[in-house]
Amino acid sequence: MSAESRSVHVTWEDPMPLARAAREMSGLEFLGKIVRGELPRPPIGQLLDFAPTEVGEGRAVFEVEPGEKHYNPIGVVHGGLLATLLDSAMACAVHSLLPAGTGYTTVELHVNLVRAVGADTGRLRAEAETVHQGSRVATAQGRVVDAKGRLYAHGSTTCLILAPER
Repeated sequence: MSAESRSVHVTWEDPMPLARAAREMSGLEFLGKIVRGELPRPPIGQLLDFAPTEVGEGRAVFEVEPGEKHYNPIGVVHGGLLATLLDSAMACAVHSLLPAGTGYTTVELHVNLVRAVGADTGRLRAEAETVHQGSRVATAQGRVVDAKGRLYAHGSTTCLILAPER
C-alpha cells in the first residue's frame, strides 16, 4: 500500500504566561484578548488548529476547518476534535462570567455526535452558552454547526468554580 506523505508543523508559545494572564484579569477580558490576537492561542488550539472567534458574557464561539490531519483510521474526522471544540467553547462560556483570580475546571463533559465530518465539510462553529452559574458549579451547553446551520454535534458540560488563591 502506497500513500502520499503529508506533514504539519506546529508552533506554540510557552503556555505559562498565558495561564498567569488568565488569573490576572476577568474571564471576559482575557478571552477577548485571545480573540483579538492580543494574547496567543493556547497550545491545544495551535495543535488542532482551532480558535475562539467570538466571546461575550456567558457565550463563546470557536471555529475549526476540519482536514485530513484530523482523520481517524476509518477516513473521517475523529469525534475527539468536535468534543475538544465543544469542551473549549462551553468552558470558555463559563470562564467569560468569572472575575479575575477565579478559576474553573471541567468535571463532566457530554457530547452527542450526530453527523460525520470530512475534509470537505467546510468550516465548523462551536457555539456555546452558560446555562447556570453558581458559586461552586456552572453548566453550559453547545452546538457544532456548519455554514448552512446543519448540526454535527451538541453537548453539555459541568465546570467546578475554583475560588481565588489567598
